[in-house]
Amino acid sequence: MTTASGRKRSIVEECDPGDLKGLTSFNGGIQRDTSGRLAKWIGHSCCKWEGVSCNNASGRVTEIHLPGFISTDDFLFQSQMNGWLSPSITLLTSLEVLDLGGLIGLSGRIPPLIGHLQNLRKLYLYGNKLRGSVPESIGKLLKLEELHLHENKFSGFFPSSLGSLKNLNALLLHSNRFTGSIPDSFTNLTNLMHLDLHSNSLTDHIPENMGELQLLKELDLSENFLSGGIPASVKNLTSISVMYLDTNHLEGEIPFPSTFGQMPSLGFLRLQNNQLDGKIPPNFGYLVSLQRVSLANNKLEGAIPPTLGNLEALTELYLSGNKLSGLIPKSIGQLSHLIHLSISHNLIRGPLPDEMSSLQNLQTLDLSFNLFNLTSIPTWLVDLPSLSRMYLAGCGIKGQIPDFLQSTPSPIQELDLSVNHLTGGIPTWIGSLTQLYSLNLSRNYLISNIPDSVADLQELGVLDLHSNKITGSLHQVFKIGNSFPDGSLTFIDLSDNSFTSGIEQIGVGTQQRIEYLNLSHNLLEGQLPTSVGQLKAMQSLDLSYNKLGCSLVEAIANLSLLEMLKLQRNHFTGRIPVEFLNLKNLKDLDLSDNLLVGEIPAGEPLSDFPQSSFTGNEGLCGKPLSPCKSLSSFFLLNRKFSNHRRHVIASPKCSIIYKHFMSKHASGL
Repeated sequence: MTTASGRKRSIVEECDPGDLKGLTSFNGGIQRDTSGRLAKWIGHSCCKWEGVSCNNASGRVTEIHLPGFISTDDFLFQSQMNGWLSPSITLLTSLEVLDLGGLIGLSGRIPPLIGHLQNLRKLYLYGNKLRGSVPESIGKLLKLEELHLHENKFSGFFPSSLGSLKNLNALLLHSNRFTGSIPDSFTNLTNLMHLDLHSNSLTDHIPENMGELQLLKELDLSENFLSGGIPASVKNLTSISVMYLDTNHLEGEIPFPSTFGQMPSLGFLRLQNNQLDGKIPPNFGYLVSLQRVSLANNKLEGAIPPTLGNLEALTELYLSGNKLSGLIPKSIGQLSHLIHLSISHNLIRGPLPDEMSSLQNLQTLDLSFNLFNLTSIPTWLVDLPSLSRMYLAGCGIKGQIPDFLQSTPSPIQELDLSVNHLTGGIPTWIGSLTQLYSLNLSRNYLISNIPDSVADLQELGVLDLHSNKITGSLHQVFKIGNSFPDGSLTFIDLSDNSFTSGIEQIGVGTQQRIEYLNLSHNLLEGQLPTSVGQLKAMQSLDLSYNKLGCSLVEAIANLSLLEMLKLQRNHFTGRIPVEFLNLKNLKDLDLSDNLLVGEIPAGEPLSDFPQSSFTGNEGLCGKPLSPCKSLSSFFLLNRKFSNHRRHVIASPKCSIIYKHFMSKHASGL
């Protein structure tokens, strides 16, 4: 930066007037700097300021390094600057590096005169709140090598002048709001090694000559609205190692590779969530460097080509959500490094090839919803030494849950046996699966009670048993995860069974992480406990189609994150608590077909819901129902209660509450 000798020192001590003005204006636009660096910009010797570097000979500022993420030998610190990017930054005409990336709070626009910084080699403005369009003058930065504008709020079209930046090797514009097409001029950027445009709103076709970017190593165009086919020229990308084109509207066949040796370094390929059709090319087996590939959720058909067995480096293969048919090729057993295999939601038939028993490193297997009709789980499958996540939904499995699942070589973490023909009860040994995080046994023919041992599943986060014939109490479910301060469960669906009790355990103990709870279509009776208000993370609560009674507990209003509340077809009595107006995030409400009375509390969100959310409560009135009339609600309540008295007073406590309510309601007429 500076030297201690004679004339050079005197030069750098006098900051260039234009540079000084530009830096001072930049500093003036910042209202808050949590790093404290700008507070040290005092005096006129700008070359001594923190984050500023100068040319020793000319004294001109050449580099500004003020990144948000500060790393030293002693600590890591994420700093933040709040304020505006001053247009006067363009006065620093000798600037070669401008790094203002990751400051989080930097607002404003790229100055229209950015093209004046013709010595700029690196421009980092990522991770801020910059908006507006990228000015056309940016195309004058002919020395620019790296342009990082990602993770901002930029909008509008890409300027075609970007195609003039022939020295550019990294162009990162992802996670913005850009629209329009990818300019054909981008294919002139023959030194480009990294192009990332993902998570914008780009439309139209991928440029046909994309394959001319011979040095390109990483290409990410995912999460846009690109249409048309994948250009055939991409097979000429000889240096490509990462290509993500997923989550667009691309169609047509996969056009690469056509011969052996093309795209020799391609290791990571994502084409999922498009509309690609045709067959998986047999030549796919030529992409011998592939480690992870996803073709999921397209319209691919035909058989899985046996040549996929040549991909010896493959660790993850996602083919789910297509129309693939035929058998799983025996060559799949050659993928000795395979960790994840997903071929769910296809038309693949059984039997499973015995060669799959060679997949010694396989950790996750998803065969769900095909035409396998396995009848039983192959014993060699559960003997795979690394397998911990099994998804076998809709595979035609019959009989009881097999006992050998309790002694697999690798502890089961996720198990999905839903939509099969399982019978009998949930085995008592289920509690021995102490590392189980997700259990889905829904849509089977399971009977009997939930075993007490389910409470031993202290790691369980997802429990789905809906649509079975399970009876008894559900109280053991709410003991799961009690070894954690906030519990472990986040998702519980026990709907469409025949549970009769256990409702009083909701919210008791450590259950603060539950976000989704569905107990609908059971035979639950009694009063909803006030402890339900402890479920602070709850977003969806469905207790509909049961026999629950008594008044609606005010504690429900404590569920500030609640978006869906379904309590219809029960025997709830009394008024709707005015505290329900505090449920500001509520988007779906159904209190219909209960014994509720009185005026619906006025105001949002209750007034926003349709009449169907409240109908079937003969004593209920007020917006969105008919206006309340004197005496009418009381007599309607009395008649309604008489018709349902045998249900409501099943609990002595409910009877006391009801008598108190009737007395209070009558005295207020």
